[in-house]
Amino acid sequence: MIDTLHFEFGEVRVFKNFVVVVMKEGITVQPEHNDDLENIAKKYYKGRKFGYITYRINSYAVNPMVYLKTSEIENLVAFAVVSTNGLKTSNLELEKRFLKKPLKHFSSLDEAKNWVNEMIETA
Repeated sequence: MIDTLHFEFGEVRVFKNFVVVVMKEGITVQPEHNDDLENIAKKYYKGRKFGYITYRINSYAVNPMVYLKTSEIENLVAFAVVSTNGLKTSNLELEKRFLKKPLKHFSSLDEAKNWVNEMIETA
């Protein structure tokens, strides 16, 4: 791990090829939270591809407009969702409609990390 960053919405762990984000319980993720992700992309991944892994251990809501802004981050090549509590398929389908990047659900963090690394290699 390269760094651990703390924001009002949660914690971002920065790794060589990806970030792992744990949102705080009960928050609603808003489009303006993407400003922090854009800054992370510029600071840690300038000129390199990277992936985003959301580790959904807490319950929170997401404004789907977030994904439109996330899609604009050019060097972001993969978006993984990790949840062990049975993420609703309808939620994932809605997220896929707004996010214009490859998105996949996993039940383990290791599977998500492997997939993101593969996506970076082939991007």
